[in-house]
Amino acid sequence: MGAFNKTHHLRTFAAAAGVVCLAVGVTSCGSGQNGSVAADCSAEQGLTYICGLVVPEDVVNLGSTGLVLVSGHRAPGNMYLIDPAQGMPSELIHSAAFSQQHDTETFPGCPGPLNTQAFDVHGISPAEIAPRRFSLYTTSHGEREAIEIYELDVSAPAPRLTWTGCVLLSQDGYHNAVIRLGDGGFVATRMRDTNVSNADVQPGEITGHLVEWHPGGSPQPLPGTEMSLPNGIDISADERFLYVAASGTNELVRFDRHTTPMAKRTAPLPIRPDNFHWDANGNLLSAGRYPVDPGCSDASCAAGWAAVSIDAQTFDVTVLGGADGTAAIQRVSAAIRLGDEIWIGTNQDRIARFPLSRP
Repeated sequence: MGAFNKTHHLRTFAAAAGVVCLAVGVTSCGSGQNGSVAADCSAEQGLTYICGLVVPEDVVNLGSTGLVLVSGHRAPGNMYLIDPAQGMPSELIHSAAFSQQHDTETFPGCPGPLNTQAFDVHGISPAEIAPRRFSLYTTSHGEREAIEIYELDVSAPAPRLTWTGCVLLSQDGYHNAVIRLGDGGFVATRMRDTNVSNADVQPGEITGHLVEWHPGGSPQPLPGTEMSLPNGIDISADERFLYVAASGTNELVRFDRHTTPMAKRTAPLPIRPDNFHWDANGNLLSAGRYPVDPGCSDASCAAGWAAVSIDAQTFDVTVLGGADGTAAIQRVSAAIRLGDEIWIGTNQDRIARFPLSRP
C-alpha cells in the first residue's frame, strides 16, 4: 500500500477557495460536526459547498453526460440531478419530472407503487440503457426494505424520472448499497439487522453479507461474504470482481465471482470506507473519516476525513484531499471525480467540492 501522512495531507490541502452556497428550499444552509444547522455555507480548508440538500449520502457520475446524480437518504426520499456547470440541484421525485409505471412483467413480486412519503434513496447504481437514458437501482428503507428501480431520461431539456418496480429484500435487514448487473440483476450489501445500530457493533464483529438477485428469481445471500458492516459496493467492467467496503474493519474486500467458492482478498484502508465508485482511470474512489483513537476523550479526537483513490490491481492508496475535524462537513460517505474536481457526499446537508492537484 502506498505511504501517506494524514497530518501532512490535511494541512497541505487547507488552501483558500471561493464560496458556493446553493440553498434548496432553505434560508440558511450548512451543518456542523454534530449535524446542527450552521450559519452559512462558506468555503473552508480548500472546500466549496453545495448546500440545502437532504442527506446527499451517495453521489454518482451519470455516464458520459457530465451530470451528477445525488441520493436523498431521509424520508420522504429525494433524488437530485446537478449540472456541474450551473451548480443548482434539481429535485426529481417530488416534482413534475416524476411518474410511476409499474413493470409487472419484470418485477412481479413488487407489491405496488412507491409510497413517496415513506421511503428514501440510499445507494444508487445507474446503467446507461440508451443514449442519455438510464436504469437506476437504489437501496431504500421505510415502508419496505427494497431495491427500488427507476428509469431516468435526460435526452431532452427537461429530465424525466419514472419508477418502474422494486425487488423486496429481507425486511429484518438494513441494506446499504447496490450494484446493477448487466442482465438486470443486482448485488446488494446487507449491512446489518434492522434492530442493530452501527454504534452497537464491536470492532470486527460480523454483521452482514452480500445478496444477489437475477430477474425471475429471488434475492439470495452469497455464501462466504460475511463481513463487519458491509457498506459500499462496485464491480469490475467484466463483472468478475466485486469490491466491497467493510466499514467495521476499515478494509476493501474483493471477491472473485469466477471461482467457487468466491476467492477473497482484503486490504486495509486508512479511513472508514463508505461508498465505492470508479473513476475514468480504473481506480476506486471512496471517502470516510479517519479512525478515532479509542483512548482519546477530548476535542482532539476529531480526526477529520479524507477522500482516497485505490488502485484496483495493487490496492495502493493515494489520499486526494480532505479536512480536519473542525470543518463543517463531516460524516462523509462518497467521492467521485468530475474533470479536475472531487465531489464528496455526506450524511449532512451538503456536497463538498475540491480541486484535484494531481493527474
